[in-house]
Amino acid sequence: MDYAGVIAEESARAADALAEAPLTAQVPSCADWDAADLAYHLGEVQDFWSQIVGNAPAGPDDAQDTERRPDDELVAFLRTRTQALLGALAAHDPDDPCWSWSATGGTVGWVLRRQAHEALVHRVDAEQTAGLPVVDPGTELAADGVDEMLGVMVSGLPAWASFTADGQRVRLVATDADRQWVMAFGRFHGTSPTTGTEYDEECAELVGEAPWEGEDQDVTAAVAGPAWDLELWLWGRGGADGLTVTGDRAAVDRLRAVIVESTQ
Repeated sequence: MDYAGVIAEESARAADALAEAPLTAQVPSCADWDAADLAYHLGEVQDFWSQIVGNAPAGPDDAQDTERRPDDELVAFLRTRTQALLGALAAHDPDDPCWSWSATGGTVGWVLRRQAHEALVHRVDAEQTAGLPVVDPGTELAADGVDEMLGVMVSGLPAWASFTADGQRVRLVATDADRQWVMAFGRFHGTSPTTGTEYDEECAELVGEAPWEGEDQDVTAAVAGPAWDLELWLWGRGGADGLTVTGDRAAVDRLRAVIVESTQ
């Protein structure tokens, strides 16, 4: 998948939408943000990762804080940061080593994928803020977004942690992509070797992905629908109207709670 192309297209759409929105318009999915905050956030994230990739494989210690511009300059600022990120990414092979915060990361390719979906989700925010129709990115990219959310944003414990499943599982099915994911609930335990912090917290881990054959006996609940509806729902950018929920709805609510905690 052309993740660099996705970053370019989705970031441009976000900037174009924000250029049409009043600077003080509230972002529907983020009650504390207005349009100016959204433009700064996406620009700041892209600035950070342009520095990380540019300094790869070094970590974030040398990254410079991104100064916030006046609100009326933030859309233009976002456009420049998109170009800086794309330039940094183009200078590297996807297999090149690069710092990341995730146990699933460690390469420039991981950054490419993560930033493609970061831009996509915030483009949705920008369109919703501006009162514009939300553009469907297509089944392939939407299904990849579901996979990235569940496998990267929610799953992926560090090497020093362990996972103990508690028996509850939720299946998610992208009906238009012939893909399914099974998330198992449980707790992760461990002590960080760098901070000494001990963890014993609820989490969910991706434990299965295979073509769906319509059998849900092995899960507590299932959520099925088009990949784009699934991705919007997972990210809290859309409701469940286009989805079919079967089984224990409390387990589905539990998954949403874990996702919110994982994506703060």
